[in-house]
Amino acid sequence: MDSRAILAEIPRLRRYARAMLGDRAAADDLVQDTLERAWCRLAQWRVGSDLRAWLFSIMHNLHVDQLRRPSLPTHSLDDAGDDAPIRPMQSDQLELLDLEAALSQLPDEQRAVLLLVAVEEMSYAEVAAALEIPLGTVMSRLSRGRERLRQIMEGRQPAANLRVVR
Repeated sequence: MDSRAILAEIPRLRRYARAMLGDRAAADDLVQDTLERAWCRLAQWRVGSDLRAWLFSIMHNLHVDQLRRPSLPTHSLDDAGDDAPIRPMQSDQLELLDLEAALSQLPDEQRAVLLLVAVEEMSYAEVAAALEIPLGTVMSRLSRGRERLRQIMEGRQPAANLRVVR
């Protein structure tokens, strides 16, 4: 394994982490933890398998571990804003903020699948391998995530799918 192959995946890992977490510093920490774990466990990677899916799988598992672990609230001391490119029109910036807020309202499972497919342009099979879930689950989470995101962006409250259990 050539280290250049791992280095080539860093921009994708950073983009996905930033979209998932919404916090630049936390995203960079997650990417660093992912790369550290990948480097330490390089012997576990199977030659011929998809390196990108393996790295995203590591990142996903680290993120889930971080969600399960209680943490103390922190505040960034960085006065510099986000480095995300922003188009010059104010309405475009507001739409991006609305989209970011809507994405944060999605359940983690749906947001992860939606970001991997839409932002990282991964195939359903690659997403299934990265998240270690069945292909059908990827498709259903993607469908539900897109519909819920559409409802939130249109200002409609997503209908709660509650069943009466007796």
